[in-house]
Amino acid sequence: MAEKFDPITFEIFKNAIFSIADEMALTIFRTTYSCVLKDNMDYSTGLADAGGKLVAQGLTLPAHLGSVPTALASIMRHFGDDMAPGDVFIMNDPFDGGMHLPDIFIFKPLYHDGERLAFACTCCHHCDVGGRVAGSNASDSTEIYAEGLRIAPMKLYESGTINKTIMTFIEKNVRVPVQVFGDLRAQLAACHIAEKQFAEAVTKYGVARTKSLMNEVLDHAERLTRAALAELPDGQWSFEDFIDDDGIDYGRPIRLFVTLRKTGSAMQVDWTGTSPQVKGAINSTLSFTKAASYCAVRSVLPQAIPSNEGVFRAIEVICPPGTIGNAVLPAACAARGLTGFRMVDCMFGALAMAGLIQDQTKQAINGLPGLSTLPVLGALFRSRDYVNNQTELMVLVTPYIVRAVAQKDLSRPDDGFAAASDPQADLLGSINRIYGVPGRVEPARNYRGTYGFITD
Repeated sequence: MAEKFDPITFEIFKNAIFSIADEMALTIFRTTYSCVLKDNMDYSTGLADAGGKLVAQGLTLPAHLGSVPTALASIMRHFGDDMAPGDVFIMNDPFDGGMHLPDIFIFKPLYHDGERLAFACTCCHHCDVGGRVAGSNASDSTEIYAEGLRIAPMKLYESGTINKTIMTFIEKNVRVPVQVFGDLRAQLAACHIAEKQFAEAVTKYGVARTKSLMNEVLDHAERLTRAALAELPDGQWSFEDFIDDDGIDYGRPIRLFVTLRKTGSAMQVDWTGTSPQVKGAINSTLSFTKAASYCAVRSVLPQAIPSNEGVFRAIEVICPPGTIGNAVLPAACAARGLTGFRMVDCMFGALAMAGLIQDQTKQAINGLPGLSTLPVLGALFRSRDYVNNQTELMVLVTPYIVRAVAQKDLSRPDDGFAAASDPQADLLGSINRIYGVPGRVEPARNYRGTYGFITD
């Protein structure tokens, strides 16, 4: 029979565990070398139990954190009980638990009196991991072997001793080893902070109670998630969206298709019907597809639910191997975010059809399908209001921003934008060509240096 805890003790312990994950995130922020982490904050932290179940997510990126269970499961599969105090594990292989090569996972098992009780988890986007282009994040690579170092799950430290062979191999294959090593040390520092603070929690609560309380944090999140899902209507809803192309096969739209099946206190997210994997480097791994699915569903659930693997238990994600959402070797996946972010939008579309989108979540930024067609003017973003079936277009243009709002049939694939010497004329022409909506450009209120597209 599960141990019963008074609500005050449980709440204090839960907040302490999540505070450890947040302190890990602050440690990386304070100690990192690269602007990717310092300015973009493209990293995540978490704390898992001895079995690899994610108990607490730091207040960081959901796309990383939803992928931690898959990555840690790979470590457990490779090493099993071949772990000891002082060990630290490293990996980034997209086809063995990772996402894309720049995202390097560091896991440190946490022990008390020789017993493994938890894992400190970090994932950071590194500024370079080798490959054919600086930054290791090209969208036009056509196979994983061109994208950089694939680090299989392995021990970076063994019983407290660093593996100099691995470090030397990394040093000789990245363009900016000072920044990469600085960021790896930031990840290690975060794990050390977690080890210290978790040890204090174990001392306070004891080993047996700590393990029971961690299980309860997971079960608590699952109960709340299932209770929230049970209040939603049962049914099945499908939604499709399109990416312009993969940058290699120009003009060939890529279909994203998702079906939500909600029954009782469980939800199934099925990506069957999504296009096969593509030549370009926008293929997503199953772990990232799961993270995108979890993120969208989590956004319509009550905010008080703890973000951990207990939430994931109530959400089954299906994506057939060989599709753009579950790519297999030798698929390139450096720019997998372009697909993953659009998958979140696709999820929001299905949730809107189910009537589950609330005012605060009805809009979402798409991926950047127009980026390759706007090499001079800047990047193209789209924000969708799924409730009112409206698309907002934003083109980042030097020296000003042009915004456009136009009605659109969301079931139609986008055609992209073409660059021109006159941004406003190009914007008007593109909107009329793509959407068939006449209008005029006028200064937008409350946006300095900004123009809005006004429909006639």
